[in-house]
Amino acid sequence: MYPPDLVKPMIEELTEVGFQELKTIEEVQEALKKSGTTLVVVNSVCGCAARNARPAVLMSLQNAKKPDYLTTVFAGVDREATEEARSFMLPFPPSSPSIALFKDGELVHMLERHHIEGRYAETIAENLQQAYDEFC
Repeated sequence: MYPPDLVKPMIEELTEVGFQELKTIEEVQEALKKSGTTLVVVNSVCGCAARNARPAVLMSLQNAKKPDYLTTVFAGVDREATEEARSFMLPFPPSSPSIALFKDGELVHMLERHHIEGRYAETIAENLQQAYDEFC
């Protein structure tokens, strides 16, 4: 488990723009039961989360269409919530960071770490915006 002071700015990068931090199994289940579209960001302390994933997610929200609900779990911090979120992302294996889009509780778009690591944030944002245009 990472020290709270270390991860606080990484969490706030998303929560300050409206992401709901999911910290329990129940919060994850409730979030993914909602009608509409829900974005789930599996946040991480790794460099590709800081350099690629979080900036890409923020850029992606500059789209005309966007998810109804913005949520995040933090790998290595909220273990049970992260495991629960990942259970909804099957058959994709666990990866951090990762970004999933759900529509009416069904997984409709998934970006795993290998889709994020080594890619430009702009490219990832465009991928997400295309998913928003299709599903939101």
